[in-house]
Amino acid sequence: MSPELSVVIPAHDEERVLPRLLASLVDARLEVIVVANGCSDATADVARAAGVRVVELAEGSKVAALDAGDAAASVFPRAYVDADVEVDAEALLAVADRLRDGPELVASPRLHLELSGASWPVRAYYAVWELSSFRRRGHIGSGVYVLSAEGRERFGAFPRVIGDDRFVQGLFGPAERVTVEAAEFIVRPPRTLGALLARGARIAAGNRELQRAGLAGHAPTRGASLRELVTAVAPRPALWGPFLVYVAVQLRTAALAERKLRVADGVWDRDETSRR
Repeated sequence: MSPELSVVIPAHDEERVLPRLLASLVDARLEVIVVANGCSDATADVARAAGVRVVELAEGSKVAALDAGDAAASVFPRAYVDADVEVDAEALLAVADRLRDGPELVASPRLHLELSGASWPVRAYYAVWELSSFRRRGHIGSGVYVLSAEGRERFGAFPRVIGDDRFVQGLFGPAERVTVEAAEFIVRPPRTLGALLARGARIAAGNRELQRAGLAGHAPTRGASLRELVTAVAPRPALWGPFLVYVAVQLRTAALAERKLRVADGVWDRDETSRR
């Protein structure tokens, strides 16, 4: 049976979480490629044991891993999946079917945040984040996105930026991207406020990097996003407290992001709290 979908998984020291993902992708309809980049653990061995194709890079770079995965892959639609998310073959195939049948060029399953074990500030932050324009308008990324052949032609090599998923979402207008509600993937966010701030700083730095490079595309402006969020939260008194947490986190991560960009800090800011 010829594969119907290529799955590229960049993986840097992911021996703990990779088995969980690969076990759910055992399907002859998938061409699965794990790109172990800059690994000092058994990521590559774990992937080989699962029977998938493995590409190894000495450089620890997600962008380089994405490019190497593209070079090794042979099928469209093509999924790009972070090693620490949870998604199964049926969900990815459902998204691929939507891209074949519909007018959209990029798609993803519906995101489910698994917040069990997270602290109250983290849960408060994400209660408000769920109402953001980024989240509600054709949200692509946060761990999984799938491109059609035509969609992948929209750009060449992945740019050397922090936020590949935000870059990809920005390439496509609202009518060109879709969230497939019948399919789901799971993300386990940071469990502590400190870990949330570190992750948020990386995301904020990535967003600013894209804006300064002229690569933000269709991403909403911060001012417009905040106004929409205030409108969504205002009639919900239960969210007024969480909204203050959300704003405080945004302000702090903005300051941390500026420092990160100023000192050219390319550290991955890996969240270990969600990998336990």
